[in-house]
Amino acid sequence: MITRSFDEIAVGDVWSGRGRTITETDVVSFCYLTGNWLEIHSNVEVAAASSYGQRLVQGSLTFSLIPGLVGWDHRYVIAFYGVDRLRFLRPVFIGDTVHPKVRVVETAPKDDERGVVALAVEVRNQRDEVVQVGVFKLLVRRGPLQLDDTATAP
Repeated sequence: MITRSFDEIAVGDVWSGRGRTITETDVVSFCYLTGNWLEIHSNVEVAAASSYGQRLVQGSLTFSLIPGLVGWDHRYVIAFYGVDRLRFLRPVFIGDTVHPKVRVVETAPKDDERGVVALAVEVRNQRDEVVQVGVFKLLVRRGPLQLDDTATAP
């Protein structure tokens, strides 16, 4: 979790995020939200006849869960800045529990108030298999918090 300013984060810092089991409700809700009704995600019969033998969780759903599992302190993280080299390496199934492992791979000052932190993210399932990788970039506040910035994090 990023709980420090840009100037206090170092290349090589590592941490793990919490886990989350992906449910049927998650997949159906994501289908509704995104319009991604590909039958490998939404049709039990079609998915059963596939090489996977069951429905897959959308890779984009797994990706979208990661910021919440890593946890950003809003007093430091200004914005999600981008993602590079996102890859879906193994399927994620309904009922799988995913959790991220994160390593700081680059820091770059942007200006006097902000810097960009690049995080190599590995998403692992309950069998500790890497299912997704990418480099997340965050825009992070520089310097110490001001008195009006010390509100309790959510």
